[in-house]
Amino acid sequence: MIGFTRLTKTLSAATPGICLLFLLLTGCSESTPGLQKLGSDAVILAFGDSLTHGTGTEEQYSYPARLAEQTGLTVINAGVPGELSAAGRDRLPGLLERHRPDLLILCHGGNDILRQRDPEAAADNLRAMIAMAHERGIEVLLIAVPKPALLPRTAAFYADVASSTGVPLVRDALADILSRSSLKADAVHPNRDGYARLSDAITDKLQQAGAL
Repeated sequence: MIGFTRLTKTLSAATPGICLLFLLLTGCSESTPGLQKLGSDAVILAFGDSLTHGTGTEEQYSYPARLAEQTGLTVINAGVPGELSAAGRDRLPGLLERHRPDLLILCHGGNDILRQRDPEAAADNLRAMIAMAHERGIEVLLIAVPKPALLPRTAAFYADVASSTGVPLVRDALADILSRSSLKADAVHPNRDGYARLSDAITDKLQQAGAL
């Protein structure tokens, strides 16, 4: 990282246009916050709503099941279809105490978006859930959910939450998946292949963050 910073400063001082092109080509203009390396006995709690539960496919093809296969780690599927973020905020502490995971993967707020609830309230609930995990020494990976549309776009508040809490964010994976008919079961849920694609994106982000 030090070498990269020195290189960009040198390029910027000499030729700002080249520096901008360099950042765009490398994709390093946004750094991924680091996570602790997960041991072989690590437990991951996948927490959320129907997107975590795996609605749109069979349970064995949900993203938590796929992630467990990819990483060889224990991944607990704690997804409740239809749940709003306020209910998730109330439900999470008991699961954190029961399972004591090493990592929380948080994918919540989609039902708030669908029901047109206050996005700031959803963001506050996400921040509260992240704080609950951090207070217990549990690290967090956040997954952003898009607004349903012909061309789904990630709801803006996820980037704000990730920035304010310092957690890595899987920003556009779900938006990309739900923009392709071959990867979705309906307007808001991936199919088997879509969940596999989401698991791939999560694995990539965990590798970038140093957890895998």
